[in-house]
Amino acid sequence: MGTFSIWHWVIVLLIVVLVFGTKKLKNIGQDLGGAVKGFKEGMKESSTTDAQDAASAQVTNQSSTDASTIDVQAKQKG
Repeated sequence: MGTFSIWHWVIVLLIVVLVFGTKKLKNIGQDLGGAVKGFKEGMKESSTTDAQDAASAQVTNQSSTDASTIDVQAKQKG
């Protein structure tokens, strides 16, 4: 009694098609597919933006480290 057999799913699918119609189900499928595609593209853009931000932060940190090293060396010589 825990799971449905294949015949239960066929009957449920038939009722859904009769209630909504094939055209409306097609539109729902296209909308859902577009939403998933948009979500994946957004995640991909977010990960590339995060990687670019991390790289620019690393360059900034390296530049500030180089500048402080130069200052320390200048103070020691002078």
